[in-house]
Amino acid sequence: MLPLRKNIAEMAGYIPGFQPQESGWLKLNTNENPYPPAPGVAASILAEVGQDGASLRKYPDAASREVRRIAAELYGFDPSWVITANGSDELLNNLIRAFADAGEEIAYVHPSYSYYATLAEIQGAKVRTFGLTDDFRVADFPEKYDGKLFFLTSPNAPLGCAFDNAYIAELARRCAGMLVVDEAYVDFTDTNALELVREHENVVVTRTFSKSYSLAGMRLGLAVARPEAVAALDKIRDHYHLDRLALVAAAAALQDQEYLRQTVQKICATRERFSSGLAQLGYRVTPSHANYVFASPPDGNGKRVYDSLFKRKILVRYFSDPLLSHGLRISIGTDAEMDATLAALKEIG
Repeated sequence: MLPLRKNIAEMAGYIPGFQPQESGWLKLNTNENPYPPAPGVAASILAEVGQDGASLRKYPDAASREVRRIAAELYGFDPSWVITANGSDELLNNLIRAFADAGEEIAYVHPSYSYYATLAEIQGAKVRTFGLTDDFRVADFPEKYDGKLFFLTSPNAPLGCAFDNAYIAELARRCAGMLVVDEAYVDFTDTNALELVREHENVVVTRTFSKSYSLAGMRLGLAVARPEAVAALDKIRDHYHLDRLALVAAAAALQDQEYLRQTVQKICATRERFSSGLAQLGYRVTPSHANYVFASPPDGNGKRVYDSLFKRKILVRYFSDPLLSHGLRISIGTDAEMDATLAALKEIG
């Protein structure tokens, strides 16, 4: 028997959304952007590779200095407040590694991103969860939470609700440890928590390039935090954690904010149209601030509808968790893709 750590041997591991290996699927299960990345992304990658790929023989800039500079300028911070990552998942992992020792507690809202629990298990940290009230507030949150980290996904996945800054600031004051605002879907709503990083030394904001920037295949993320927190995360990250192509892709994506705005506007318009269509079919739809909706069929049987869509090669996300099994999370694709989904749902009944 391998001499594994006990917690690693016993843990189940995170299960990502189903990734079909053959063509012909309408894929609405992992919140990918239906549109390509900004035109400058592919051009920058091709320029970096060149005719013979000679640049690839050299290591990338370990500090990601140019991307940090561009992001810092975009968000109005000094580069010392910004760190890049191999997807925002690397940041979530390293935040737990940096702030929570084995046996210490981290917490998050349930339902939200279940990968927090997996990362805590790897570290050997304890997990505590808090529910949501009907008006989307953290239920029974203590006046002073003494855990090392509290993860707040805003907008929430899979529900799509967002938290306003006044409420996030209140949570920050009540957290003795770090408050991590996971803004993976923030570009699809009209507020963000970046300003709270200046106002509260325990606030960290994490973001991903996978959703709004259409770069899920590049594995890119970043965080904005106090310089001392960034310095700590710099200590424990992999030294060459972003390759040369990812770095130029990130820079090009960040520099084309007009393309980002246009793409986000299209997705949000489709989201509202699709939500209206679901409501006409009798579905109960949670108002969404993200690039997906959580919707429940009239009979409250999410599994039945998921299976029926699967037979038609339409992939959505079903969660067996009792809090979520009554519905489905459906990523927003193109207008044509969402019309096809509505037609299938009408047929399924």
